Amino acid sequence: MSFHPSMIPAHKGEIPAVTLFVPFALGIVAALNLFPDRDINLVLIAFLITSLVFIILNIAYRRLHLYKYQWVGGALMHLLLFLFGCISAINHREVNQKDHFSKAKAQYLGIRIGNEPVLKNGFLRFTANVEAAIDSSKKLPVGGTLMVMLKDTSAKNLYYGDELLIPAKYSPVDPPFNPAEFNYKAYLAGKNIYYQEFLYPKQYAVVDQGNGNPLIYHSLRLRQQLIAKLKTNVRDTTALEVVSSLLLGYRAGLSEDVRDTYARTGALYVLSVSGSQVAIIYLLLSFALSFLERRKYGKLVRAVIIIAVLWYYALLTGFSMSVCRASLMVSLVVIGKTFSRYINSLNILAIAAFLLLIYDPFSIAEPGFQLSFIAVSGLILFQPMVYRWFRFKNKWADKLWALCSLSIAAQLIILPLCAFYFHQLPIYFLLSNLLIIVPAAVLMYTGILYLLLPQIPVISVSLAFILEKTAFVMTNGLALINRLPIGSINKVWITMPECLLLFIGILGLFFFSHYKKSWQLILCLSACLLLCSSVSIKRINQANTKSIAWLNLKKHTGIVFKNGNEAIVLSDLKQTDRDYLYSIQPYLDSCQVNQTMVYNPGQGISSPWLKKRYGLVSFLCTPVFIFNGTLQQNALVPKPQFSYLYLTGNPDVGLDVLASNFNYQNLIIDGTNSDKSIENWQKQLPKNIYCKILKRNKSFVWVSN
Repeated sequence: MSFHPSMIPAHKGEIPAVTLFVPFALGIVAALNLFPDRDINLVLIAFLITSLVFIILNIAYRRLHLYKYQWVGGALMHLLLFLFGCISAINHREVNQKDHFSKAKAQYLGIRIGNEPVLKNGFLRFTANVEAAIDSSKKLPVGGTLMVMLKDTSAKNLYYGDELLIPAKYSPVDPPFNPAEFNYKAYLAGKNIYYQEFLYPKQYAVVDQGNGNPLIYHSLRLRQQLIAKLKTNVRDTTALEVVSSLLLGYRAGLSEDVRDTYARTGALYVLSVSGSQVAIIYLLLSFALSFLERRKYGKLVRAVIIIAVLWYYALLTGFSMSVCRASLMVSLVVIGKTFSRYINSLNILAIAAFLLLIYDPFSIAEPGFQLSFIAVSGLILFQPMVYRWFRFKNKWADKLWALCSLSIAAQLIILPLCAFYFHQLPIYFLLSNLLIIVPAAVLMYTGILYLLLPQIPVISVSLAFILEKTAFVMTNGLALINRLPIGSINKVWITMPECLLLFIGILGLFFFSHYKKSWQLILCLSACLLLCSSVSIKRINQANTKSIAWLNLKKHTGIVFKNGNEAIVLSDLKQTDRDYLYSIQPYLDSCQVNQTMVYNPGQGISSPWLKKRYGLVSFLCTPVFIFNGTLQQNALVPKPQFSYLYLTGNPDVGLDVLASNFNYQNLIIDGTNSDKSIENWQKQLPKNIYCKILKRNKSFVWVSN
């Protein structure tokens, strides 16, 4: 492999598609973050006025001597693309549409299942296209997407395209209630979903079946048949999970342990059907069909076959967005090579991104979309730079270094996004990627052969044996790497400005390694200095912060007493419980807590900075009383003074009784209390008492001055 300087554009004229794509993408980002609810008419007016000015200036180009001000035309073109991006994003937001189901009065909704239902945590989850709002026997056509969670064991027969009748008892998706908690509301909003509904047995009726898009319906059915075919001979559960995910993008059965192993070693992309799998298929087809290049129209036939097979593979994965991205990019490359036209790879990448964002502007907010395109951009731009760092005369050493340069370029450029989204950085990513290159290729080629062939007793069993053992070697090899000292850096919490600084530092390093210009090194060092300063200031502040966090855990109790880098958690949840890992652990990680002790709310505690006996808590001279109704008969010092009174467990007591026993400044009511009790307490609340109700509200964090 050799360095190709043409990979790096000398000027923007070589990458016009990139130059035009940037303002369009910025327009989408602006619409999503700055004015998501903006009326599209205002943006349309701005777009029409700008278009009119652009046309007039082009007509009067010579008369106005605009050739002296060439930047004007470019600026207007970029503004038009920016506004077009804004219009695309605003118009794509379903809840802005007049016929959205949330704007119609209805007793029932007619819905059609829009994806493959997945059983997770006891609920069958699927997205549904709402097609009708029914009220008093009147049927009104509506639109919009609804997230449905169905707790019914008999619902396993539901499938994509089935039409259901459900009660119109949907509710808005809740925002994150606790600090650092996963923002499920933003995640669903990125998929154009703003409402959800929980259903139980006998709350729905199946009206019709199999009425979805025929292409997607048959692709999902075919994938289920292929998974069933894998299950016939692949008996090892872990191997089946890995093979199904790697070959067909079926991740519903993927266990958390396997997912965590691949994520911590920087190899999770292998389990997400994406560019690597598409590239393997492309290479196989290119080699197998190379003989066609010597025949008349051979190149065209070869291109048609490759593109058809790639999109058929995309069909098998249920048109996974990651596979569609990769298939589109490879298809554009194949078309360019077929007609012997040189196209800078960055232009192809920009065209692919532009087409995908025209179809779904919200894709730009998805981590998968960002990681895919940034990783490929890194390979195009920076892999040649990394490759030039070392020279090897030995052919095999050179090939090994070429593979290493691919991994380094891709991993370094996506490092800021990994830190921002996933809060961890794999240390041995280079070793992991080298380890999985051969097993992943073996799994792909063997798996494709196994699925293409009919069931032949000896051959099918032999191929399944290869799949099982290869998956075993790959998974256990990654698990071994994960157990190495400091296998990954965890609890990495950076802000978006810090993420951008990290990007600037990495880009400056890459360009300085190639161009050797001093300003690039200065830019890199300056960004690193600002980043280190920001992170250091946060760490110092966290180390000196003393706080109490009253978390919203719905039916559970959760109080975090934090003293610097130590924390004591009062909760009825175990550290392995899903709610603990989802709501409490992220807060502790974001606060850089490295020593945590978890106690049940009924336990006594004696530590240098926190004392607890029964409901009495003394945290660094801050008195707190946890009242759950079980301590009413205990003798207390008359009218003790508390900074916080915490009501939990739905005690049958009025605030007047509490006021006769305690003096308190703040009242905290958690989600374990009933709505009726909370309503009564609100009516009895004295005006001089601050009250924080956690139920269906954000948590409350008190920070010591």
